[in-house]
Amino acid sequence: MSFVHKLVKVSAYSLTLMLSAVSAASAGVPQGPAGDAFYTPPSTLPAGTRGSPIYARALDGTMRLPSAAKNTLVLYRSVDDKGHPTVVSGTVSIPEGKAPPGGWPVINWTHGTTGLNEICAPSRDTDKGPEHTYIEVISHFLDDFVKHGYAVVATDYQGLGVADFHPFLQGVPNGRNALDLLRAARALEPQIGKRYAVIGHSQGGEADLFAAAQGPTYVPEFKLVGNVAFAPGSQIAGRLDSVMTSAKTELSLPYVLYVLESYAKTDPSIDLRRILTPQAIAHLPDLHQECMTHALTTGYWASAIAKDQFVAKPDLANFLKFGAKNEPGTLKITAPTLVVQGSSDVTVFPSTTDALTRQLCAKGNVLAYKVFPEADHEGSMVSGQATALEWVGARFAGKAAANECGALPTAAQH
Repeated sequence: MSFVHKLVKVSAYSLTLMLSAVSAASAGVPQGPAGDAFYTPPSTLPAGTRGSPIYARALDGTMRLPSAAKNTLVLYRSVDDKGHPTVVSGTVSIPEGKAPPGGWPVINWTHGTTGLNEICAPSRDTDKGPEHTYIEVISHFLDDFVKHGYAVVATDYQGLGVADFHPFLQGVPNGRNALDLLRAARALEPQIGKRYAVIGHSQGGEADLFAAAQGPTYVPEFKLVGNVAFAPGSQIAGRLDSVMTSAKTELSLPYVLYVLESYAKTDPSIDLRRILTPQAIAHLPDLHQECMTHALTTGYWASAIAKDQFVAKPDLANFLKFGAKNEPGTLKITAPTLVVQGSSDVTVFPSTTDALTRQLCAKGNVLAYKVFPEADHEGSMVSGQATALEWVGARFAGKAAANECGALPTAAQH
């Protein structure tokens, strides 16, 4: 076969991978290893500050957005809740064509719950991945933004992708991971601009709100134009109370246990032995097997009676103090906020998002609230996609956002 014929047989996909690798190399960032070895940081990290890329390579998983000209997987520096250095993975997708003056506008994506295990990271997903059904919805959602000329950066969060503790539903570190990726992405792709909007779903809805609140001071060289929170996690104390009194299996139970483990790991004053029964504690390692879908459908936690997992008089004082610090309704956000909720959501209850929007308004935030009556948890992204695209476009265009706090809708169906 001639050299020319061989070239003809190179697929468009392969060309895209090669271009992404060249892009990373041209930006002065070392190319990372293939496969899962990418997620093991070098034993000695190169000098750098938070947001600096460690290495990068072409992305070949399902977070590779098909409408993008380049999709890159990056390993970068970030910080945990105490400000200590940590290493995080994420993805960067660049639109087709020439960047506008000022660079590509950026969508900073924060994903919803996938699990606690490093294999649960969206960037590691394949068409046979443990959370592929959810990540496929994300990919379609974000691809529409790329089609409309936005660069998309998407963190995996600390502990997902790179093996480490994952601070589940902790707004400050999850938000920092997202914001540090802005710097890493610009180091890789100088045509990325400095104006960004944060968009997130579920766990990522909480992370989105915390990222938006922190952004102007944490990454002051970037300009936040607005943020969109789909079915954001909130009202942590209420969710715990609901499972502790339930005499049946509860979809919420694994989520609550994720939160309990996360907070107790960060705050040693939270003693799980004074909250959970010995049997429940013995089965906590089950939550780290595979990812969220496994926890919801397989083994002990799929059939456990919720209230039977808690001791008679749980000591919740320190947990509730820590949880209050992670309530997004306490935040003051300088840029406008759009919250989207489906009334048929059984994962993030519509009543909790109703309460959150009222809390955010009470803090003086500029807020719009859109309710889709037939949408479930993931369906809020599908139903609300056009609304989010239009709303974000208006913010990048410099149009003032309407404040709907005087007449908020209600998502909870009575």
